Amino acid sequence: MDLVIKKYFAADNIGMTSSTLCLIHCMITPFIFIAQACTASCCADAPVWWKTIDFLFLVISFVAVYYSAKTTSKIWMRYTFYFSFILLFFLIINDHLVLFEVAKTPLYITAGLLAGLHFYNRKYCLCQSTCCESNSK
Repeated sequence: MDLVIKKYFAADNIGMTSSTLCLIHCMITPFIFIAQACTASCCADAPVWWKTIDFLFLVISFVAVYYSAKTTSKIWMRYTFYFSFILLFFLIINDHLVLFEVAKTPLYITAGLLAGLHFYNRKYCLCQSTCCESNSK
């Protein structure tokens, strides 16, 4: 049972799933609301529950990045995980507050990058021994 939990609920698996679902969520949102706007003349804005999904993905992504960065065998991966998450965080916050006008493309690229980093880390950078414990200090 412990092996199943470690294998399927590892930080990289959660990060890959969360980042991929976030990317899908971001990509389908415009299409959903275009269809909604075409069928109804009012309420063309996204509902509150739909907008809060962004923040749920941010929380899950942070937890996955934190634990993946902690268990990676490559120091550059640790920095890349955090840089990608911070960039995604600011892009999502900007998307909600509209501090400055930015296209959606950087948001898609960053979410895809984060998912790709988790895939790469899972395949090539996981610690097999106590090497990460000495690297994380």
